[in-house]
Amino acid sequence: MKKIVISEFMDEAAVEDLRADFNVLYDPELVDHEDKLFASLAEAEGIIVRNRTQVRGPLLEAAPNLKTVGRLGVGLDNIDLEACKAAGISVHPASGANDLSVAEYVITSAMALLRGAYFGQARMIAGEWPRQEMSGGELARKTLGLVGCGSIARETARLARGMGMAVAGFDPFVPADDPLWQTMTRHDDLEGLLVSTDVVSLHVPLTDGTKHLINATTLVAMRKSAVLVNAARGGVVDEAALATALSRGQIAGAALDVFETEPLTAEAGAKFQGVPNLILTPHIGGVTTESNVRVSSLTAANVRKSLS
Repeated sequence: MKKIVISEFMDEAAVEDLRADFNVLYDPELVDHEDKLFASLAEAEGIIVRNRTQVRGPLLEAAPNLKTVGRLGVGLDNIDLEACKAAGISVHPASGANDLSVAEYVITSAMALLRGAYFGQARMIAGEWPRQEMSGGELARKTLGLVGCGSIARETARLARGMGMAVAGFDPFVPADDPLWQTMTRHDDLEGLLVSTDVVSLHVPLTDGTKHLINATTLVAMRKSAVLVNAARGGVVDEAALATALSRGQIAGAALDVFETEPLTAEAGAKFQGVPNLILTPHIGGVTTESNVRVSSLTAANVRKSLS
């Protein structure tokens, strides 16, 4: 039987489905034990990963029989696509399977940040009654700005419009005559979007062109009342600059689900200590109970088809 290694967590039902026809090694802790992972790949023809397993040089060298990579998600910056192509290895992201969960994360985070009613537990427990400070604002009649307009951004736009928001977008890779722009305001440059929106949501991959796209300069362009949500990729935001901007009140709040260092270490996270109106979550924007089932099922189907 052909061997498949699964190095990060996956829905058990999808794992069992693959076991019916393949020799499956499922160990979600393999990602943290490189030697064990590499040893397990000697005879493997398939590997299934999330975002932490680095499918590049050393791993590919340890897997001479590898034919397919299943990605439990859509980001591919942890996979050397060129090396895989050169070796004849197919790569299969779970496109569309977690769009809704990420979109809901963006909207939920924006509402929490704008409302400001969910950060005062300590004051309440201490006997304070800060009604004015915690009353906050509404999402409706504000403008959502999408940086990148792929499928997740479009699902986010759909939810935002349902909440009564206007939507604007910036994406130089979407032509000006694309029907998308009939549903939202198109901006030709990032600054134009930043100065005119209340919620800025990032939906771009991490590339040389997007690294620190949000930085000290671009943060100054945002409205003081605006909030930022990054559930895309760590490194797109200059975290030190963001921490400074929040501490100085240059923008109203931010939610980060992805980080330049993942998992976030105590050292890397120290910059966020005491920063106000900040939500930090461990790269779970696309992971819900429901989306894990969808993503796992689609990935299992993709790998099964590729190895059949």
